[in-house]
Amino acid sequence: MPSRVPAIVFIGGGPRTAGVLERLAASRPALFDGPLQIHVVEPHQPGSGRIWRYDQGPGLLMNSTAADVTMFTDASVACDGPALDGPALATWAAGVLDGSITDVPLFEPHILDQLRALTPASFPTRQLQSKYLEWFFRRAVSSLGPDVTVTVHRDTATGVSPSSRGASSGGASSGGDHDAGAHRVRLASGAEVAADVVVYALGHTDSQAEPESARLSAFAAENGGFHAPPSYTTDVDYSPIAAGQDVIVSGMGLAFVDLMVLLFEGRGGRFEERPDGGLDYVPSGAEPRLWAGSRRGVPFHSKISSALRTPVERPRYFTADAIDALLAEHQELDFRAHLWPLIAKDAGYAYYRELFTGYPERVLGTWASFEARFDALDWYSSEREELAAFAVPDRALRLDLEAVDHPLSGCAFDSHEAVQRSVAAYIQRDLDLRTSDDHSETLALFMALLFVYMDLGRLVPQERLNARSQQAIHGWWHGFFSFVDSGPPAHRLREMLALHRAGFLKFLGPGMWVRADDATGRFVAGSFQSPVVVDASAYIEARLPAASVERSANPALLDLHDAGLGTEQRLLTSDGPHSTGKLLVSGNHEVLSPVGTSQKGLFAVGPWTSGWGAGAFARPNTNAAPFRENDALARRILETLRAPVPAPQPN
Repeated sequence: MPSRVPAIVFIGGGPRTAGVLERLAASRPALFDGPLQIHVVEPHQPGSGRIWRYDQGPGLLMNSTAADVTMFTDASVACDGPALDGPALATWAAGVLDGSITDVPLFEPHILDQLRALTPASFPTRQLQSKYLEWFFRRAVSSLGPDVTVTVHRDTATGVSPSSRGASSGGASSGGDHDAGAHRVRLASGAEVAADVVVYALGHTDSQAEPESARLSAFAAENGGFHAPPSYTTDVDYSPIAAGQDVIVSGMGLAFVDLMVLLFEGRGGRFEERPDGGLDYVPSGAEPRLWAGSRRGVPFHSKISSALRTPVERPRYFTADAIDALLAEHQELDFRAHLWPLIAKDAGYAYYRELFTGYPERVLGTWASFEARFDALDWYSSEREELAAFAVPDRALRLDLEAVDHPLSGCAFDSHEAVQRSVAAYIQRDLDLRTSDDHSETLALFMALLFVYMDLGRLVPQERLNARSQQAIHGWWHGFFSFVDSGPPAHRLREMLALHRAGFLKFLGPGMWVRADDATGRFVAGSFQSPVVVDASAYIEARLPAASVERSANPALLDLHDAGLGTEQRLLTSDGPHSTGKLLVSGNHEVLSPVGTSQKGLFAVGPWTSGWGAGAFARPNTNAAPFRENDALARRILETLRAPVPAPQPN
């Protein structure tokens, strides 16, 4: 056992850090016998962190139901550490109300109202989620035991330096022996924290504006306009946008939904139900008018309210045995050639099974007959297409994943009105399919893709993927999955249609383009698939910034790169060198140097690393990837602390 108390510093104190702390508590009795010092550096409230902080618009909701959000590593999780049962958000809320959960602070009246109104099927506010996450953090800390000291620094980490053990230092220090440990973590306050292990757990981080976005911001400033580059929507000040002002918006995903909430309900507007079940928007007079478009030209699919007739099982084709066979046959795996056909076939199997077993009147033949033939066919084969065409007479009910991905592909709109009709009809059709009790095949597709998404990182060694495939997984695959499975609650799409009918939301269509017009000093936007062209003095890029270690707006991450301790992941693709912008880490989350060597004692986890980038929380009982990662990382940290950590040498 070490002769002194080893220290771990977490840079970032959001839900990812809380999850790793819980896993440290679970595995420490078996792996590390002795006291520990843990420091959490987080400028916001620990547990919720920046993204899930309480201080954001009360109208902003989660995109998951209360029953589908847990922080607990339950028995379904395939990991080496012990499982831990605990309440999902819905159960926690009920426990707070009935008094079975008492370790909570006094909540504000509006939070208590939300707790009382919450059901397992509710979409909670992010404010309520912040309370659950903060409770879990406190619980994780208390479970570490009396010989573990946890210190929270409401500060910002600015960098990490190698520590010269035994040498005296005149700098400020915080938390124990200043000269102990292999690293020093510098804080914005001027203090330093000694650490044997440093874990970068920063969640979603911002990046400095890309050159084109910076140019557009400068253009807006020069011409008295407004431009918002990619960013976390709730961190942007939209007050310069005036009532009645035209605003061009690129992006129709979750960031657009947040923007819609802030600019309409957030400015005093409200939605009212009509007697016929429709929805009207009642303006406040402070609203702008949005012109929205994107690559697809349509919003993310809504969440689904139907129930499955037949439960979706774990993947049937995208399995460990199938991946092992591919690995034995190929030195490198290609996502499109080797993995996607299996994923697509699993999606098709779940979809068609639900269609056959739930709605036999819509198909010809029996599920047993269809299944036997389907099993023997490749997804991308004419025979499989012929099978579906025979068995499902209604073409609209046949699964075409390429059409799902690009629903308006090939459409040539001849007028502004045609674009509006087509996009509005698409949104209404999506609502009809996903909120109807008799179209649960959409839920089967959702569940099949979710299971594959959870299993991908577990089954496929990242180092065995070719560079093109790593690019595709972090790019196209993640985007497609998000489009189908990570959309907003259905009522948000109803609100979009209400805003559209009220004249406050116009659609630009798919294949959107935007340029700055020097002649007029305004932004001009249109679509490659329609003649619609609009101009406005305001332009919002409604999406999160792309990952970039080299241009990170987080000082600790930027310092990691500039000091030569970490580097961006770079891939050699058929189109030449490509940087994913993500921090290069090993399979066990160790930070890798520019030459690929492990930086002992430095770990990183989260969506901005080259790992699989799973979220910090997940659905219960799904063997969720973030919980597997948290467990593996916690055990790796404890194993690292059992052995002396050599002091890193400056590069």
